[in-house]
Amino acid sequence: MPTRDPRPKAPPADYKTIAAQYARAKRLKEIEAAGRKSEVPSPDKAQDDAAKKQRAAFESRRKSAYEKRFSWTVGFWVWMLFIHIIGIYLFTSGFLLARLVLEEQSECSNPPIEPLAQWNGQGSVDAGCWHPKSFKKAVVVLIDALRYDFTVPVEDSSQAEVYHNAFPFLYETSLKSPTNAVLLPFIADPPTATLQRLKGLTTGTLPTFIDLGSSFGGEAIEEDNILKQLKGLGKRIVHLGDDTWTALFPGYFEPNISRAYDSFNVWDLHTVDNGVLEHIFPLMQPERTGEWDLLIGHFLGVDHAGHRYGPSHPAMASKLQQMDKFVRDLVQTIDDDTLLVVMGDHGMDGKGDHGGESDDEVEAALWMYSKKPIFGRTKPEYRIPPATAKIRPVNQIDLVPTLSLLLGIPIPYNNLGQPIEEAFAGQKGDGWSNLAAVSRIASAGIRRYQASYFAARGIEQSSLPGSPADFWERANVAAQKATKTQEGTYTAYTQYQEETLRICKDLWARFNVTRMVLGITVMALGVIVLLIYVSRDEDDDLAVLDPELDFAEKSLEMQMSTSTESPGSDQGLSKNLVKAGALGAVVGTGLGGGYVLLSASQDWPLAAAGTALGSLVGAAISLFGYGKSIANLIPRTFWGWLSIIFTLSQSIGFASNSYTIWEDSISLFFLSSFGVAAAIAALRRPTIMDRSLGVYHSVLFVVLGRIASFSKLCREEQMPYCASTYYSSANSSTSAPWQLAIPFAVFLILPTIIKAYLTSSRSYEGLAPAWIGYVLRGGLLLAAIYWTLDAASNGEWITSVPAETLKTIQVSVAQLVLALAFVAGTTAFIWAPPCVSILTTASKSGGKPQLIVIGHGNTNGARYLLLVVNFAAALILLSKPMGTGAIGLMVWQILSLVEIIDLNAITTETIGPVVLALLGNFHYFKTGHQAALSSIQWDSAFIPLFTIRYPWSPLVVMLNHFAGQILACVAVPLIVIWKTDPKRKAVLESTTRALGIFVAYYAVESLATMAWAGHLRRHLMLYRVFSPRFMLASAALLIVDLIGIAVTLTGVRTNTLAISEIFGWAD
Repeated sequence: MPTRDPRPKAPPADYKTIAAQYARAKRLKEIEAAGRKSEVPSPDKAQDDAAKKQRAAFESRRKSAYEKRFSWTVGFWVWMLFIHIIGIYLFTSGFLLARLVLEEQSECSNPPIEPLAQWNGQGSVDAGCWHPKSFKKAVVVLIDALRYDFTVPVEDSSQAEVYHNAFPFLYETSLKSPTNAVLLPFIADPPTATLQRLKGLTTGTLPTFIDLGSSFGGEAIEEDNILKQLKGLGKRIVHLGDDTWTALFPGYFEPNISRAYDSFNVWDLHTVDNGVLEHIFPLMQPERTGEWDLLIGHFLGVDHAGHRYGPSHPAMASKLQQMDKFVRDLVQTIDDDTLLVVMGDHGMDGKGDHGGESDDEVEAALWMYSKKPIFGRTKPEYRIPPATAKIRPVNQIDLVPTLSLLLGIPIPYNNLGQPIEEAFAGQKGDGWSNLAAVSRIASAGIRRYQASYFAARGIEQSSLPGSPADFWERANVAAQKATKTQEGTYTAYTQYQEETLRICKDLWARFNVTRMVLGITVMALGVIVLLIYVSRDEDDDLAVLDPELDFAEKSLEMQMSTSTESPGSDQGLSKNLVKAGALGAVVGTGLGGGYVLLSASQDWPLAAAGTALGSLVGAAISLFGYGKSIANLIPRTFWGWLSIIFTLSQSIGFASNSYTIWEDSISLFFLSSFGVAAAIAALRRPTIMDRSLGVYHSVLFVVLGRIASFSKLCREEQMPYCASTYYSSANSSTSAPWQLAIPFAVFLILPTIIKAYLTSSRSYEGLAPAWIGYVLRGGLLLAAIYWTLDAASNGEWITSVPAETLKTIQVSVAQLVLALAFVAGTTAFIWAPPCVSILTTASKSGGKPQLIVIGHGNTNGARYLLLVVNFAAALILLSKPMGTGAIGLMVWQILSLVEIIDLNAITTETIGPVVLALLGNFHYFKTGHQAALSSIQWDSAFIPLFTIRYPWSPLVVMLNHFAGQILACVAVPLIVIWKTDPKRKAVLESTTRALGIFVAYYAVESLATMAWAGHLRRHLMLYRVFSPRFMLASAALLIVDLIGIAVTLTGVRTNTLAISEIFGWAD
C-alpha cells in the first residue's frame, strides 16, 4: 500500500518542530532561572525542585480542568439522550396502535341475546351456556410457526421444496374424512410474534403495539379469555411446552402435571418438543383423562428449525415428519367427547424468521379433528382442502368463538371473531339454522362489546347506512323474515361481523395527533440545538497548533496560581448549556404538570413534553448568549453543502416506500459519490504525493463499498429484482460452505491492512505490534473457527462428536473471543502507553544526545485505533460469515476515510462524520439486516451463551443488529485525531463536535422517518415499510447516543489521559 513517506531514514518535520520547541523552552527557562538567581540566590537543586513542583502543579491544574470539561460534556450528551427519549416516546405513544382493555367478562347465565336454538339444560355448563355443547374436552396442539404450505402435499417432486410432503396427515384426513377433519388457512394479524398471537388466539381481539388497561404490572392477560372462562367454570387446564403461556396466564394451569420449558433457545430444536411428547401421551390414557378438561401442547421445534436453518433445510423436514407421526399417534387416543385442534400461531418468511406482515409470516395452518362426524362443507368444492392460503382463509381470532361454542362456554367479552363455518354446518353442509344461531350469538356479543368500547372511549356510534348499526338492523330483519332456511340470516350476521371488524381496526388506528406533533417538535428542536451547539464560527479554531502561541500560553498559565476558563470559550459551553437546560426543564415541568393537574386530563405525557420543550428553550437561550445563531448552520464550503445534500436527500427519500425499500442500494450511491468528490478534490493538493494518495484512497473507498455490496439480504418487497447472498439461499438462515472462507480471509488480511495504515504514519510501535499482530489476529482466527464449528454442527459433518459437546466448544470459543475483545482489550486500552518508540541518537557536535519519538505524528489516532479494532473483533464474531467480511471491509473503509479527510485537510468539515454515519447505515444492511422485524437475527443471542441470560442476551442481539452503527460511532474520534501529535489541542471539544454531527445525522433521519410515518399514517404500506423504518431510525439514534457516551467519549478521555501522562497536557 502506498504511504505518504515510505522512507524511514529521516524523521519527519514534526520531530524538528519538537526539537525547536524544546530548544526554545530551554533557552527561556535558562533566562528565567538566571533572573531568579540574581534576585534570590539559591542552590541549583532547589531551583530544579521548584521547577518540578511548578510543572507538576501546572499539569495537575490542566488535568483537573480537563476532567471538569469532560464531566460537563458527558452531562450535555446525557441531556441530549433524554431529549431524544422524550421525543421518541411522545411520538410513539400517539402513533402506535392503542386499544382500551375492558374489564367486563361474559357470563354463562347472561348471553348477549336470546339464543335462537332451544336445548335441554340451556344456560348450564354441562349442556352449554349460549349454545348446545358439542364436546366435553379439547386438546389444543400449537405447532409454532406451522406455515400453511407445510401441510399441503406437492405431487410433482421437481416442484417440491424440502419441507413439502413431510407433514401430509392433516391434508389427507381432511380430504378423505371431511366430516371428521377440516384443514384451513389460519391468517394471523401482525405483528407475528408468539406472545401477541397467543393474546389473539385466547381473547379474540386484534393485537396492538400498546394495550391500555388497568394493570401495567406485567405480561399477564387480564381481559376476558377462553382460559379465564374455563377456569371460572371449574374446568382444569394442563399446559405442556412453551413457557410463554405461564407468563400470560399465571396460576391457570394444574401445578403437578403441567410442564413449561424455556422458549427462547432457538438453537435447541428438541428439548421442548421431547418434553411435550414425554408427558402428553400418558395424560391421554383413559384412566387419566379425568385430570384435565383442556390440554395444551405447544411445540417449538419447527419454529426453532426455521430460525436456525431456514425452512429449506433437512432439519425442517425432520421436524415436520416428527410432528406428522405425533399427530397420527395422538389421533388414536382421541375419544368421541374430545375435540383435537392442531394449529400454527404464525408462519415464517424465506429465512425462517417472523414478526412482520408478509404473506409467508401471516399464513398459518388450522386443523380440527373429531372422532365423531361433526364437520361439514356448505359447497361441494369445499370438500377439497385449500391448495393455497389464499383460498377460504379464516382469521385466527375466529377460533375463539368456535372453540367456546363447541365446548359450551361463553364467548369472551372482547371477542371480534366469527364462528368457523365448517364446525357448525353439519355433516351435509346444510345446517343453516345452526350457522344462523351461532353467528347471531357471536354477533350480539360483538355488538355488546362495541357499545361498551365506544362508551368507554366517549365515541358516538354511527347509525348511517353502511354502519355496523345498519348491518345489525338488516340482520335482525332477515332473522325475523326467515322461514324455511336461515341462510339469509347467517349471511346477514356474517356481513355485520365483517363490517364491525373493519370498523374496530380503523378505530384502533386512531392516532393521537397532538402527541405526535409534540414528539416531532421536540425532536426538531433537539436537532436544531444540537447543530447550533456543534456549529463553528469563522474564527472558531480550538485546535491551536502554532508552537509559538502554544509555548506562550503555557508560560502564562504556569505563572498563574489557578487555571481559569474563559467565559466565552467553547470549552465552557457544555457547562452553561447543561445548567440552562436543567433550569428550563424545571420551569417546563412546572408548566406542563400544572396544566395536566388543572385540566384534570391525566395526560402526563404532556408534562414530559413541557419538560423537554422548556429544557430546549433554556438551552437555546444559553447558546445564543455564547454568540451562536441559526446563521452558523449555513454551510460555507463545498463539503458543508455536500453534507447537507446527503442528509436532506436521505430524509426526503423516506417519504417514498420505493426509496425505503431500496435504501440498501441507494446508500452505496451516496458513499460512491463522496469517493468521487474526494478524488477530484485530491487533485488540488499541493504535492504529487498527496494527490496520488488522495486519489488512491478515494478510489479504494469506492471499490471497498462495491465489494461489500455483494453481501445482501433481500426483503420481500424487492423480489424478484434482488438475489440474497447473505445466507446459502433465499430460503435458508445458514451460511453456504464457501462462505466459511470469508472469516479466514479476514483473519489473514485485516491485521495486515491495519498494520499498513499504522506503518504509513510510523505508528506501528508500542503495544500495536503485539496487539494487532497476535491478539487481534488470534481473535479473528478463533472467530473463523467458531463459524466453521457452527457450519459443522448445522451440517452434521462431525457425527462422532455429540451435538452438546460441539456446542460447548463453540460457546467456549465465542466467550474467549469476547473476553479478548472486551475484557483484555479494555484493560490494555486503559493501561497501554502511546504507540510510539523513542530513539536516542548521538549528536554530531558532541553535545547532548538527541531524542527522536517515532510515531509522534499520529500519537492520538494510533492509540485510539486499538479501541476500534477491539470492537471490530467482537462484532466480527457476532456476525455470520458474510457479515464478518462486511465488518472487515468497514474497518478498511474507515481507515481509508480518515486518510482521505487528512489528505484533503477537511478534518473540521462536517462531511467526515456524515459519511461515517452513512457508512454505518450501509453496513447495517451488509451484515444481513433490513428495516423489518423479521431480519432480527435472534439466534445471535446464543453465540456466546447456552440459554437466555439477562442482560447479556439482549445486549448480544443489539451488537449483532446494530454492528454497523456501533462501529461507526466508536470510530468517530478518528475523524479529528488521526495523524495528530500530543500537542493537538481541544481533542475533547473537537471529538464532541464530530460526535454531534454524527448523532445529528441519525437524529435528522429519526425525525424524517417520524414525520413521514405520521404524515402517511393511512398509507397502505405504513406497517410494512414506514413504521419499521421509523422504529429502526429511533432505535439506531438511541444506540449511538448510548455508545457515544459510554464508549466514544470515555475512550477519548482514556486516550488523552494515557498520552498526557507521557507528553504532558496540551490544554
